[in-house]
Amino acid sequence: MHPRILAAMAANGGLITRHELHDLGVGPGQIRSMLHRRRDEDEPRLRVLRRGIFTATEYWNALDEYVGRPLLLARAAGLAAKRDWVLSHDSSAHLQQLPILRPRDPLVHLTRPGWTNAWTEYGVKHHLARFDPAQVIVRDGLRALDLARTAVDLGREHGFRHGLVACDAAMRRGVGRAELRGAADIMTCWPGVKEARAAIDLADPGAESVLESLARELVIEAGIGEPETQFPVRTTRGIAWCDLRVGNLMIEADGEVKLTPVADGGLSEDPQRTWFDEKLRERAVTDRGVIVVRVVNDDIWKGRRRAEAIHRIRRGYAESVQRFGADLNPELAREAAELRQEYGDRRSA
Repeated sequence: MHPRILAAMAANGGLITRHELHDLGVGPGQIRSMLHRRRDEDEPRLRVLRRGIFTATEYWNALDEYVGRPLLLARAAGLAAKRDWVLSHDSSAHLQQLPILRPRDPLVHLTRPGWTNAWTEYGVKHHLARFDPAQVIVRDGLRALDLARTAVDLGREHGFRHGLVACDAAMRRGVGRAELRGAADIMTCWPGVKEARAAIDLADPGAESVLESLARELVIEAGIGEPETQFPVRTTRGIAWCDLRVGNLMIEADGEVKLTPVADGGLSEDPQRTWFDEKLRERAVTDRGVIVVRVVNDDIWKGRRRAEAIHRIRRGYAESVQRFGADLNPELAREAAELRQEYGDRRSA
């Protein structure tokens, strides 16, 4: 493909319009040729995203299917939309790099002011809903609803669990609970608003990942009490920040990324060493008079595994009460307050 075409795409987030191709001297026949596979090519050089809006097939293939491609489709929809439409819901989250759960049916989401209504066509869900102009942000030339409104909309659209993950992530980015509640205030009798408000009430910026948000939901479901996030414990190996705490029980949420080599997109330079260090860390934490229970991704999603994880959490809590009492060890509580004062409270939004 001509380097000027590639340069134009790069300047426009990977997109190019039919008119821009004409301005570069590419005629209708050449465009049709680039949209069809030739004998010496495995794939066509151009891919249609919206009517009159294209991307390079090579560029599309390099994007991941969970965020990269949906975001490019959202960019194309935003480029094609009239001025009063803004990106919202999943598309706004992708644009602002807000971690969310993958929806069952990925769609591009656009919103414009109007009475509450929605319809879907050609992979785009159009929403009519009121919003304050002050809630509109501009990112990379695209207009979208801000983080607070986006998190609340995700809870309404997809349910409590999606809303909890989104609200946790928004609070980690500095959005306050009052701002989330303010975004929901106008949504009287809107579909899904009860689930969104429940997510706002339970949101916690101390959940540092999607998995930690879901693990907190799991602990709440276990019925052992409200978990505290990011609890620091002073050990012989340094300070250990435990993901969740109820009484003298620590719950750690372990993602595979911790043990995946960096070369494969993970976080570990040496998976075996990482695994061994984690075992030593756990032993050092338990030496302070607590019980540690671990949960992994499959414990969240698989029915039998989820039930087993809840039982394991309840059993661990019962053991912690039997051995160390129901209330947190006063020495651990005092040290935690001192450590948060010294190193900062990782729960703060």
